[in-house]
Amino acid sequence: MSLNWKEINLILEELDLEGCQIQKAVQSAFDVLCLKLYGRNGAKALLISLSPGGCRLHETFAAVPKTDKPLRFAEFLNSRIVNSRIEEAVQLGDNRIVRLSVLLGENRYFIYIRLWSNAANVIVTDSEGTVQDAMRRLPRKGEVSGGGYKPEFLATDEKAGQGEKPQQEYRIREFPDDFLAELPQGASFNEKIDAFYRQQGGSLSLENLREQAKRNYEGAIGRLKASLEKLKKKEADYAAGDRFREYGDIILANLARISEGDQWLEAENFYASGTIRIRLDPGKSPAAAAEDYYEQYRKAKSGLEEIRTEIEAGERELAELEKTLAALLEEANPLVLNKLLRSKGRQVPSAKKEDSKRPGLSFRRKDWLIIVGRDAAENDALLRRHVKGNDLWLHARDYPGSYVFIKQRAGKTVPLDILLDAGNLAIFYSKGRNNGEGNLFYTPVKYLRRAKDGPKGLVIPTQEKNLHVKVESARLRELEACKVDLR
Repeated sequence: MSLNWKEINLILEELDLEGCQIQKAVQSAFDVLCLKLYGRNGAKALLISLSPGGCRLHETFAAVPKTDKPLRFAEFLNSRIVNSRIEEAVQLGDNRIVRLSVLLGENRYFIYIRLWSNAANVIVTDSEGTVQDAMRRLPRKGEVSGGGYKPEFLATDEKAGQGEKPQQEYRIREFPDDFLAELPQGASFNEKIDAFYRQQGGSLSLENLREQAKRNYEGAIGRLKASLEKLKKKEADYAAGDRFREYGDIILANLARISEGDQWLEAENFYASGTIRIRLDPGKSPAAAAEDYYEQYRKAKSGLEEIRTEIEAGERELAELEKTLAALLEEANPLVLNKLLRSKGRQVPSAKKEDSKRPGLSFRRKDWLIIVGRDAAENDALLRRHVKGNDLWLHARDYPGSYVFIKQRAGKTVPLDILLDAGNLAIFYSKGRNNGEGNLFYTPVKYLRRAKDGPKGLVIPTQEKNLHVKVESARLRELEACKVDLR
């Protein structure tokens, strides 16, 4: 609920703004402005909020945070209005438009604060009514630099002369006893209003901001938990992969008992007590059937390592999200909470807009971006749309695997440390990962040539260089912490 005109008059009466010097302007959001003042009664902070359902101005007794990057209107005020003195602070009739007349040297300015929920604004004009700037630029209404602004104001007796309907009766709100009990004895109306809006007033209240924080984070937390649950089920399946090796061993130990075309082998299970029944491919020899089970074992072992790496990364991300949400819900200053919500929204994800469509895995390491294509389709998509000629391409030699790219930075040479990071990823995401080391080659993307009539993503490198890399577990863990989540 926004302030009504009677409440605005009472607030202005208590503030006694005449003679105050404007020392600084702080904007904590696009719709929240704070003027730091100093007058006869010392320092005070005048809060102006244009948020829907909570349009107001009053003295605030809570800290007003700065934005990470200065906002335009606050910068304008600090360059043009700071050090001016307020000569007059009045509400124009009962229209919820407050006019501050300020004097800086020989220059006079008017600051109009329009507290309408559907059209709130702060407009600064010179003495002739020419707009110097506006908190919300509205070209159609002339509320832009160089435009003209005349307050939408008619006196009450002028309205009556036009035969308008009687005005709605407004009253200064009263507060419940339990709310007043939390305030100092004899608190001013400004103090009551400031406390009220911090707790429950409009979109900038603690209640609404905390609900917004829950909406922002609980969905992501729920999706991440569901994803981790699926990964853990896969982990359990892969962890049982030892049975494939056992099947292969049992088949090889019983080759003499298997006849051509048999679909099953029933034999002693020398890994456990009793007998075991193992399915065979009747179209393959017993040795080939055993090799199939060994191959399934190798895939399960390789997949288990990757799954566990993903689970560790997911659990770290989940802990970070839950920690962030808990910190947001504990914040007691709505202006600080509003800033945190906005800044967190800009940081998650940290990738650029075009990155959100990029396939594969991405890692940001010491201002370098490393991209990994996990299969032929991703390798091909990255080559076609996401890398350029001077970006560096790496690939494991003698093993099928991922393409790894290091995005070029203007005027920079790829450091050895970053090259080793990319090399570790190239070996790790290849069929040679279990060797713990391997050879790879690298070359700029512009020296890659597509294989004519070859499978998707297949390229032939030229002017390539060779590199031997030993996989470092510590380096891979550090890289995992630098992964960019583009989900």
